[in-house]
Amino acid sequence: MGAVKSDIEIARKAKMRPIKDILFKIKVPDSSKAFSPMGRHIAKINLKYLETLKNKKDGNLILVTAITPTPAGEGKTTVSVGLNDGLNKIGKKSIVCLREPSLGPSFGMKGGAAGGGYSQVVPMEQINLHFTGDFHAITSAHNLLSALIDNHIYWGNKLDIDDKNIVWKRVMDMNDRALRAININTKGPSKNFPREDGFDITVASEVMAIFCLSNNLKDLEKKIGNITIAYTKDKKPIYAKDLNAQGPMTVLLKDAIRPNVTQTLENNPAFIHGGPFANIAHGCNSVIATKSALKLSDYVVTEAGFGADLGAEKFLDIKCRKANLKPSCVVIVATVRALKMHGGVEKEDLKKENIHAVKKGLVNLERHINNIKKFGINPVVAINHFVLDTKAEIKIISNFCKKLNVEVSECTHWANGGKGTRDLAKKVVKLCKKSKKNKFKFLYSEKESLWNKIETIAKEIYKASKIIADEKVKEELTKFEKNGYGRLPVCIAKTQYSFSVDPKLKGAPTDHEIPIREVRLSSGAEFIVVICGSIMTMPGLPRTPAANSIKLNNKGEIEGLF
Repeated sequence: MGAVKSDIEIARKAKMRPIKDILFKIKVPDSSKAFSPMGRHIAKINLKYLETLKNKKDGNLILVTAITPTPAGEGKTTVSVGLNDGLNKIGKKSIVCLREPSLGPSFGMKGGAAGGGYSQVVPMEQINLHFTGDFHAITSAHNLLSALIDNHIYWGNKLDIDDKNIVWKRVMDMNDRALRAININTKGPSKNFPREDGFDITVASEVMAIFCLSNNLKDLEKKIGNITIAYTKDKKPIYAKDLNAQGPMTVLLKDAIRPNVTQTLENNPAFIHGGPFANIAHGCNSVIATKSALKLSDYVVTEAGFGADLGAEKFLDIKCRKANLKPSCVVIVATVRALKMHGGVEKEDLKKENIHAVKKGLVNLERHINNIKKFGINPVVAINHFVLDTKAEIKIISNFCKKLNVEVSECTHWANGGKGTRDLAKKVVKLCKKSKKNKFKFLYSEKESLWNKIETIAKEIYKASKIIADEKVKEELTKFEKNGYGRLPVCIAKTQYSFSVDPKLKGAPTDHEIPIREVRLSSGAEFIVVICGSIMTMPGLPRTPAANSIKLNNKGEIEGLF
């Protein structure tokens, strides 16, 4: 057996087809009215063309989610790409919809978001780096608003902005802990207006969340105008529209909002658009991309951030609620390796067969299965196969799922591409055909109080005994309701590594408490962020960042990028 090729080596040998051929597969005409090529292998769909599809029937929406993440890896994106190829392999018309990667993780420690092995989207280097410039546009729009705020204060502050109560930071698409807290206006003409500020990473920007939840340009502009940027000295909110910022910010986003189309290694269509933080926001690709794909194909495979407790819950309770989407099927990705870690095995010991640990870790998978069923959907489990998995370990998971009356499929897409997910694809199609019998429902009603919404998620999804918060947090929630935001969904921000707020607590903990540290209003994106524990909106680089290994070789090719 030869050496295992890296993702970038596999991607570089891909036989990509011209993007017009990929679009032809989903009947997008080769016309400047329908799309704009961004080079030979990437295109942006035109919004006016998408309007012509509004009366077409929607295809089936398939959500790919996972068990609670571990350092061993689960492979949600790889499964999403593999399933899309598998569906096309069995003769179905399918599109995969993914988030755009952020430069921060690409040069940090997490890596890119283009899949892996023989289940990738290409051209991989462009997708993981600057791509079509969407993130640059979002960064620019966000920072234009920041500049307008400080400029308004400098020229007299007619809105009476309290410079101690400005809630709009700056952003950049890079991990840089040194910028978390900064002092501005310390010298020069503006030295009379010194204040503290800071940077978040671009994917944590509310503009990114709005970008991914907007239905069209008008909706985008309206939501941007409703962003709360600061408060007056007598605590009255000030919005972006008070600075007339929504117009120029939308101008900066007018091309970025058009969905990007690329292809998989097997030349099947992939929409890659938007990428909000999966903690501080809802962690899904854009509504425009998802809705467009549903009009252009019979099956749409998409994913949500982190495990099903954070990702799927937000996809279903926030994205589906706001975009009027109804999933036909949910795929829960699990790996033998991750289940062993939930069963108490350390990462360095994962290479050994350990039936006992797999059995013990299955409580995590069971919790996620039961949680998805609470939304009225019967999931299918995809076992993402790794080379060192044993038949006995795989059989333990399969038998467990069968006892729960849940479909299960072993997937070898990383090594075999779409051929390795044919069985999963057939089971997904079967579940989609039965989906009319699903009684899809949200976890909570928009009419419930904000406190009750948070409590419902904590008790039903996390199996917490209660939520706790100090009076200041409770007062904030009451204020949000009095100001007309009580009907908004809640977006929980907590560690992705546990059902609890303790990342070390693996498996399926029960009767723990969920402390609410802070609540934030995202009045433009239209949800309430509930921060439980320590959440970083500007990550730092690790001791040895991926950037240390990334370079151009003598052929001008990129090395070290996965």
